Amino acid sequence: MEQLLLSISQFGIQVPLTVYKEGGIFRLIDGERRWRCAVKLNMSAVPVLIQDRPTEMQNLILMYNIHALREQWDYLTIASKLARIEILLEREIGRKPSERDLSSKTGLAIGQIRRCRLLMTLPEKDRDLLNSELDKPKAQQKFSEDFFIELQRSLKTVERRLPELSEDIADMRDAFIEKYEKDVINAVTDFRLLARMSGAASENDKTKSRVVRAIRDVANRNNNIGIKKIYEQRFAAIFDEKTFQKHAAWSVDFLEEYLEDHRSRKLEDESRELIERLAELSKRALDM
Repeated sequence: MEQLLLSISQFGIQVPLTVYKEGGIFRLIDGERRWRCAVKLNMSAVPVLIQDRPTEMQNLILMYNIHALREQWDYLTIASKLARIEILLEREIGRKPSERDLSSKTGLAIGQIRRCRLLMTLPEKDRDLLNSELDKPKAQQKFSEDFFIELQRSLKTVERRLPELSEDIADMRDAFIEKYEKDVINAVTDFRLLARMSGAASENDKTKSRVVRAIRDVANRNNNIGIKKIYEQRFAAIFDEKTFQKHAAWSVDFLEEYLEDHRSRKLEDESRELIERLAELSKRALDM
C-alpha cells in the first residue's frame, strides 16, 4: 500500500478502476487499493471503466483472476470460494463439474483444485485452527496448509485401504495434530510414510494386522512414537526388499534378452567385472 500510495502521488492512477452502476451509485469490481490510496490523497476523481453488473459466477471468477492468480491467495481461501463455484457451475452445465471443468473455468491447475478439495474435507475445528495460523506471521506458524493437505491425503488412503480403521480416523487426526505440535511427528512429509505403510496391508493377513497395529500405535497420544520411527523399525526393510525385487527382476529380464540377442559376442571386461561382482553379492545374499 505504501509503495502504491507513493506511485499514485507521483504519477497518478495509470490503470483505471473497474465499476458497475446500481441504483444511482457505482460499486467497485476491481481496484480497491487504488481507491483507498485516492481517498488518502484527497483526490476528487479517479479514472474508471464502467461495466455491466457481473453475475455471481462472473464475480467469483474475476476474484480468482485478480487474487488467486495475481496475488497468491492461500489455498483455504481459494477452497472456500471454489465450493460455491462448483454449485453455480453445476447449475450452468447441468451436471457435476469435473476437475477439468473447474480448472478451465477458474484458471487453477488440477493439482491446486485437488489440494483445495482436501482442505474442504477437514472438520470445521481444523479449518478454524488453520485460519488462526494463517493470521499469524509466517515465522510463528506451526501448522501450515501443507501439513493439513498431507495429513488429510494420508488419512484418506488409510481409510480406503483399511476400512476397519474408518471409525478411528477422526481420533487419529486429532492425535496426529497433537503429536506434530509436540514435535513427536517432525515433518509433514512423514504422513506419506503412513500412506505407504497402509499400501503393504494388501500383501497378506499377517502384514495387514502388523500395519493396523503400527498405525494404532503411532496414533496413540500416550506414547512418543512418531511415524518415521515406526516405519523405520517395522517396515523399511520390507519396502527395501520389494525395491530390490523390482530391480533384480528387471536385471534378470534384461540379461536374458541380451544373451539371447548377442550370444556370439564376447563381453567387455567392464561388463564381465559387473557380472562377477553381481554373482559374488548374490551368493552372499543366498547364504544369509
